[in-house]
Amino acid sequence: MTDTPHHNRRSVIATLGGATLGVAGLGLTAAQAGAATDRNTATRSPARSAAAACVLTPEQTEGPYYLDLETVRKDITEGRAGVPLTLRVTVVDSTTCAPLPGTAVDIWHCDALGVYSGYVAGGSTPDTTFLRGVQLTDSGGVAEFTTIYPGWYVGRALHIHVKTHAGGTVSNGTYHGGHVSHTGQLYFPETYNTRVAARAPYRNNTATRTLNARDGIYRNGGSSTLLTVTPAGSDLGKGVTGTVVLGVDPAATP
Repeated sequence: MTDTPHHNRRSVIATLGGATLGVAGLGLTAAQAGAATDRNTATRSPARSAAAACVLTPEQTEGPYYLDLETVRKDITEGRAGVPLTLRVTVVDSTTCAPLPGTAVDIWHCDALGVYSGYVAGGSTPDTTFLRGVQLTDSGGVAEFTTIYPGWYVGRALHIHVKTHAGGTVSNGTYHGGHVSHTGQLYFPETYNTRVAARAPYRNNTATRTLNARDGIYRNGGSSTLLTVTPAGSDLGKGVTGTVVLGVDPAATP
């Protein structure tokens, strides 16, 4: 199933049909660019990589599975099986390169079998909330989540959806107010996608896996948010860490 719009019982979906709305920037640090040999991207020179650190990260479609729960929590697994993933998202001002502390990073993604919480299609139930959560960036602009490596579904490469919110507050464990300053998606190197797909429970996913290069949404700016993946050891069962930098305009309301 592709990311196409449909009715959401909690909010009105504003899907963008896969078109990118922002400037086609890179949004990567020099260190991240250095991992290009494992990322299906061309090797970048150090000078070009450094210059890319505070480029506006391109917008991508919200997709049909967003729920405006805004629950603030670091661990979003809720017992879902999969390769452990520590996700670190750094948010910087696209103009000044300064970190943006207090920015709400809102993520959601499917489980190993391609199921999103909160939706009946694919076997989930309407009131589940797994693999959804919000974290506020620290003084260095970093938000960290404990989750699992996502699975896939027909027509889409492996990805994590992300929004950043600015100007809101947290009360009773929920983020309130403010405005959305960025909507995008995060992707994974195919080297790791292939290794993960061979493991349980991912190998029980019967949907045809779409490669990054064949995903129309990825082709519209996805390389700018390709995660740098670092394994905890030779056995992926011990988990991986994924890092990315998002360059956003905190005043924007895209």
